[in-house]
Amino acid sequence: MILSNPKLFSALSATPVLAGLDHTALTLLADEGFVHDYHLSDVIVREGDEGHSFFILVEGNVEVIKHHDTPNAVILATLRSRTFFGEMCVIDPVPRAATVRALSNVKAIEIKAATLYHLFKRYPEQYSVVLLNLARDLARRLRALDENFAARMS
Repeated sequence: MILSNPKLFSALSATPVLAGLDHTALTLLADEGFVHDYHLSDVIVREGDEGHSFFILVEGNVEVIKHHDTPNAVILATLRSRTFFGEMCVIDPVPRAATVRALSNVKAIEIKAATLYHLFKRYPEQYSVVLLNLARDLARRLRALDENFAARMS
């Protein structure tokens, strides 16, 4: 479906985590990716659930919540289109670290860890581009959380 829809393929290629990938690598991701539609307040992934994929937001906004459905819930981030979430389960296969809930109608592309493995096997240099982009974004997110934490402590 992604390959036959220029808007979806364009959204995939415009996502910063996939910046620098050539057309062949993007085609592999598009061919194996899944498109999902969510509605306002839908839970897309739940903290503690097993996960083996990450999601690229094509349309809409989501919030990332720690301790969802408890009195101690904390909103960690609000994400908009052309961003991604769920990558931690792809890098380190442990249960999901947070819940992600739709703040609007959302269209997202799910990329499974197996797809990244296929990318690694067929195009290792392209796989390394994705990993470097993931590492950069994780560092940015960690830096932002550090700043927020430090601001609350002072």
